[in-house]
Order: sequence, then structure tokens, then C-alpha cells
Amino acid sequence: MTESAAEEWPEPPLAGTEAEAVLGALERQRATLAWKTSGLDADGLRATVGASSVTLGGLLKHLAHVEDSHFARLWLGAPVDAPWNTVDWDHDPDWAYRTAAEDTPEQLRTLWRESAARSRALVEEALSTGGGLDQLGAYVTRSGERPNLRRILLDLVEEYARHVGHADLIRESVDGLTGEDPG
Repeated sequence: MTESAAEEWPEPPLAGTEAEAVLGALERQRATLAWKTSGLDADGLRATVGASSVTLGGLLKHLAHVEDSHFARLWLGAPVDAPWNTVDWDHDPDWAYRTAAEDTPEQLRTLWRESAARSRALVEEALSTGGGLDQLGAYVTRSGERPNLRRILLDLVEEYARHVGHADLIRESVDGLTGEDPG
């Protein structure tokens, strides 16, 4: 990372609002994933550790899908757009991981960045209405419950945190990069 990028490392506020704290935690996880996958060529993004088939490129593609599907399905109550709507997830649940090797590093990074940007825009729009994290998404469970924005965001934080741990191990095996942030 460059010195200026390290200075811009997202840090959740120590005494912010609930929304600021949750969004800060999510942005820190996103930044960590971006850092752990930065500067690598196709071989680096295809590297695996041990018996696992998980790759850094696969993580980028999977988390792009998570970003898009969580907000489309849970918040908007809408089907996901391309490329996710062309996949038979019941028959190929690991599609994102499996097909990442077919994409270039730039395609993977762009797919993930654009998905995260769409999520940020939806959250910004939702929070601009003044409803806060208690606003309910459009998705309705079989029991009639709807997730609020807080739950959707916390699920994203959890998903990123799990996979950033995977990224730590994979990246260290590729070129020895370790740590939590570039700062």
C-alpha cells in the first residue's frame, strides 16, 4: 500500500452512532479484502492453501455476489441482476468460486468494487430517509418477518470477517504478506 492509502485506512469511529459504527466495521472489512487481493496477478488470485479450493479471486467473486444478493433479495425484494441471475445455484452452489479462475484479475476486482458501490449507494439512500437501521427490508420470511437494515449490514460484516480470515492465509502463502492493515 502507498503511504497515502495507509493514511486513508477506514477505522470505525470510537464514539459514533450505531450506523456509523456498523458501516465503519463493514468498510474496514472491505478495505482489508481489497488490500489482501491487491497487486496480485492471475496466478496469485488462483492460489490455494492446503486441501481448500478457495482462492482470493474466488473470494472477490463470492463477496461480489453476497453484496448484490443481500441487497437485491433482502432489502429490495428483487431478483439479482447479471451475472448472478444466469446461475443455477441449486446445481452449482460454488459457481462463484469455481468460475473465478476464468476471469482476469481486473474483471474480478471490478465486479467486486461495483457490487460494493451498489450496496453503499443503497445504504446511503436508505439512511438519507431518516429511518436509520431499523428500517425493514422488502424480503418476508415464511413466518412473516422482515430483516431490518441493521441485520443485513451485520450479516455482511460477518461474511466479510470470515472470508478476510481465509484471505489472510491465502495471501501469506502467495508472497508472505501478513497483518491486518497496511498502516
